[in-house]
Amino acid sequence: MAMMRKYDAIVVGAGHNGLVTAGYLARGGLKVLVVERRPVLGGACVTEEPFAGYRISTASYVCSLLDPGVIADLELGRFGYEIFPKDPSSFTPLPDGRFLLFWQDEQKTFDQIAKFSRRDAERFPRYESLINRLAIFAEGQFRKTPVNLPPLTPEDWQRLFALGGDLLRLGWKDSRALAKVMRSSVKSFLDDYFESDVLKATLATDGVIGFNGGPSTPGSAYVLLHHCMGEVGGKRGLWGFVRGGMGGIAQALARSAEARGVDFRVSAPVAKIHFRSGAAAGIVMENGDEVEAPVVVSNADPRRTFLQLIDKEHLAASFRSRVEGIRMEGSAMKINLVLGELPDFKSRPGTTLGPQHKGTIHICPSLRYMEEAWRDAAAGRPSNHPMLECCIPTAYDDSLAPAGRHILSIFVQYAPYRLAEGSWDDLKDAYADRVIDALADYAPNVGSAIIERQVLTPLDLEREFGLTHGNIFHGDMVLNQLYSFRPVRGWAQYRTPIRGLYLCGSGTHPGGGVTGLPGYNAAREILKDVGAGKVKA
Repeated sequence: MAMMRKYDAIVVGAGHNGLVTAGYLARGGLKVLVVERRPVLGGACVTEEPFAGYRISTASYVCSLLDPGVIADLELGRFGYEIFPKDPSSFTPLPDGRFLLFWQDEQKTFDQIAKFSRRDAERFPRYESLINRLAIFAEGQFRKTPVNLPPLTPEDWQRLFALGGDLLRLGWKDSRALAKVMRSSVKSFLDDYFESDVLKATLATDGVIGFNGGPSTPGSAYVLLHHCMGEVGGKRGLWGFVRGGMGGIAQALARSAEARGVDFRVSAPVAKIHFRSGAAAGIVMENGDEVEAPVVVSNADPRRTFLQLIDKEHLAASFRSRVEGIRMEGSAMKINLVLGELPDFKSRPGTTLGPQHKGTIHICPSLRYMEEAWRDAAAGRPSNHPMLECCIPTAYDDSLAPAGRHILSIFVQYAPYRLAEGSWDDLKDAYADRVIDALADYAPNVGSAIIERQVLTPLDLEREFGLTHGNIFHGDMVLNQLYSFRPVRGWAQYRTPIRGLYLCGSGTHPGGGVTGLPGYNAAREILKDVGAGKVKA
């Protein structure tokens, strides 16, 4: 066993939130070490080369939610961060040969919607306006530390009154709409506005991505709202591709942190968090090395942090029980393909780069299709007709693959972590074939165009990226697991029952997605505690 140098703070896990936390702590004057068990920085926000010459966003695949304040504060543009806005933003092909395109140009989008319903085209601006107002309100809360419930301190009461004031400013009508979003299904929410099934299905995909539920499951409307936040190129709600893949974010964050003196260790799995006199004192690596620091910040999900990295005697049984009760069931699968030619869609033919290749491709023609896919998953079966969200990053960034070759990313819903029969190790390849057949129903050349493929089941996501049960959000984003209840009630402010131990991952407020805000908020609270002398760094 070797004793390494002491640090002011250690961040366990170099996912994007861990990198954000490290950058802000170093900016606040702390000497920081980041340790990562994988050989590459970024966690699930990473670019890797599973096949020679092809750089693939292995897990997360598109960006919008990354907070503009984080981008500015950590000067990510100076360290290589660049994003290509999607235009069109999405393409939904239909079995009957029709299609729906969403463009940056609003009028072009309205014209597309009008092909299916003039009434919906007329209503769409009102819907977008509401989503925009609610998103602005929610984003304002995202950058704030939640109220601990019940409020016990003067600071908690101040936060509670501030939240009440924000809701008053939002207005009664929009506050009611927000309350409905928080508790409703995405189907119910969209039914209030639209009649066109293809429009509702296209919008509803954002309500079930990474969600262990279907379009009629209460809470899915909030997941839709969560995915409508952020901006790209100054346009709210727009998504884009990061130059160099999603690892471009992680690399920019790492360079920014390194410029402020942060140290990194990769291929360095942590065995345990070390404690002394009831407070965090450092970490013990799997190779036996120990590193001391009075502040330890875990970017791992709450279950992995409290149930695997901390010995039982350091936590009250009641707290461990609440952590064990966090709903954290994965339902998604990721397939990455290398193609020799672009998909040739029946509804918009051609293998020359066109608008059908530049947006997110939704294989989900109706809400009924989506409901049936979820019904399979709820019974413990991979969806026979899966909902697919496909992207082709090489349509914007030709540095990712050799000339004439393309990368196709497929996010598959639903692939339940717990199977009624068999195991993912046994079903993996056969189900990947089924997914590709589902895409080939719309683009028949896809199967013959495949040169290489990488398949990540929920079990693979757990093993490779440390995502408990394959849950990409570090815990379901439902009403009783958001804001003051994330990760558990009473501990929503990034602190833990152990002095000097903090959480900074997506299992904390405001939740999943590549936002950087759990990391930003955690760093603010840590620096506040250091400044007040609550922890010595």
